[in-house]
Amino acid sequence: MNVRTPRDPLLPLFPLFPLLVAPLRARPGLLLRLILWSLVEAVPALLAGHLVARAVDHGFAAGHPLRGLGWLALMGLGVFAGAWGTRQAYPLLARVVEPFRDDLVRRVAAGALHQAVAGQPVDASGVSRLTLQVEMVREAYAGVLMVVRGFLLTVGGALLGMVFLAPSVLPLVLPPLLAGLGLFLALLRRMAGAQRDVIVADERVAEAAGAACAAARDITACGAEDGVRDRLAERIDAQAAAARRLAVLMPARVLCLAVAGWLPLLLLLVAAPGLRSGGLTTGAVLGAATYVTGGLQPAVRSLIQGLGGSGLRLAVALRRILEAHPLPAPAPAPSTRPRASASARPAHDVVLTAVTFAYGAHAAPVLRDLDLTVPEGAHLAVVGPSGIGKSTLAGLICGTLRPDRGRILVAGRPPAALSPADRSAVRVLVPQEAYVFSGGLMENLCLLRPDAGEDEVTAAVTAVGAAPLVTRLGGLGAQVDPAALSSGERQQIALARAYLSPAPLVVLDEATCHLDPAAEARAEEAFARRPGSLVVIAHRISSALRARHLLVLDGDRAVGGAHHEVLRRSPLYRDLVGHWSDEAPPEAPPDGAAGDDPGAPAARGGTVRATLPRSRS
Repeated sequence: MNVRTPRDPLLPLFPLFPLLVAPLRARPGLLLRLILWSLVEAVPALLAGHLVARAVDHGFAAGHPLRGLGWLALMGLGVFAGAWGTRQAYPLLARVVEPFRDDLVRRVAAGALHQAVAGQPVDASGVSRLTLQVEMVREAYAGVLMVVRGFLLTVGGALLGMVFLAPSVLPLVLPPLLAGLGLFLALLRRMAGAQRDVIVADERVAEAAGAACAAARDITACGAEDGVRDRLAERIDAQAAAARRLAVLMPARVLCLAVAGWLPLLLLLVAAPGLRSGGLTTGAVLGAATYVTGGLQPAVRSLIQGLGGSGLRLAVALRRILEAHPLPAPAPAPSTRPRASASARPAHDVVLTAVTFAYGAHAAPVLRDLDLTVPEGAHLAVVGPSGIGKSTLAGLICGTLRPDRGRILVAGRPPAALSPADRSAVRVLVPQEAYVFSGGLMENLCLLRPDAGEDEVTAAVTAVGAAPLVTRLGGLGAQVDPAALSSGERQQIALARAYLSPAPLVVLDEATCHLDPAAEARAEEAFARRPGSLVVIAHRISSALRARHLLVLDGDRAVGGAHHEVLRRSPLYRDLVGHWSDEAPPEAPPDGAAGDDPGAPAARGGTVRATLPRSRS
């Protein structure tokens, strides 16, 4: 199985560069301290050649061995100074790398959530990205920072030392150094492609193995073990082949090191007699050789090994993560969006036309051929027994589910086809299990409206009855621990957040089930007064009695209309409100019959029409 890709793996290095330097730019004080300690670390590279030259010329060659040893002792002190600088630089680098890793985890998780909310498939290889690849990026990022920083300091210090000690040796050192680095950069392109193949192969093995483990029982029941094993073996063989291709390229780094690191020393030794005859002292020649062997060679070796290993893993894995989990462009704040006039914008009606939905290709439909119109400004309560499809209807309206057949329009557009940002501008869904995250209470309340002022937030909190909770928590500036809140308290925070949202349609899917009846009534009445439409998936009959319009789902029928109409036409609703009777009221048609009213019941399989009148009263 071939896992090669035609895309050039080095192209993303340029757009990735701002992402890689962002952690340093975001912490200027930390960056300054890192630079200062790095300069201390560069002391040995800068002084080593000079000290060796003085030890030879003014010490050993001049017949003063103790003086020569003294100069070498100074070089030893410089080594200790450089080691101390390295010791101080490592913790500073950790303070850069760990936040970068945390930001990357948040980005991967947010990208996966956005894909799931948008209805895109989320494959099992996401686990590999969130664990193996993120940790790979973290370690590689730390390694690259250390290698690049060390190379710049050591080579810069060595070349600067040569300038002051023996400028005439630079033509012998710089050309092979630049040639070796150029050769390595050319080789890096092919190595990056091979490294990408390895990562893609790893993902495919993880995906295939995850799917096989999840379906192990079915695979065994169907006797498909051999076929599954063969397909998984193909993925593993492809992974091994990609790893071998990368391993073949790795030894080529030795050639780059020989040109950039060892060739300058060879040229220096060959040219030594000429340099001596040209006026350089023996100590200066040995000092230049010290700069090459103690500075350039180790720095070039570390750079080639680091970029050829950690650098490749960083670039390829980071690009792979960002390709798989792109974040959508941030939507403009609600306050900056131009408001269309009432005559220009479409009405925020909810229109379902012949909608059918089932959980699976062979499952019985939960909803079949449902026609429903909820005009802008309506207050609709959906009632029915548990499992009848009330939450399914809420998911279809909000775009978290897609119908198998039929059409759904909210404000003239299919909600499932909208981006998450556009969808949140049209509707807000509050589920039974309210989402509250660790952080500031104000951040939780303003999640759907970041530009809201404190007065607006206070008004929303007061409207839904959450003011006592906010006071108990310590005010809007308090920190929130979701685990320390009850289910009802989390629901109150979610209700205030939804009330503050600019979306004209609010869907409460049993969003008050953990509140007492009085608190539930206050919250629902607040949303009923709020401009826009309200759809309540009711779990108490009191929610239905407060609504202006009802939709009763009852197995093979659906009844819609005002309270008195539904009471007359739906035996289930009469039972729910306490009208137990062996006979239906005289106005109601016989069970199973359809009256002239468009909200009359119809048998499953026919067209169910529950068109609500356009009214704000």
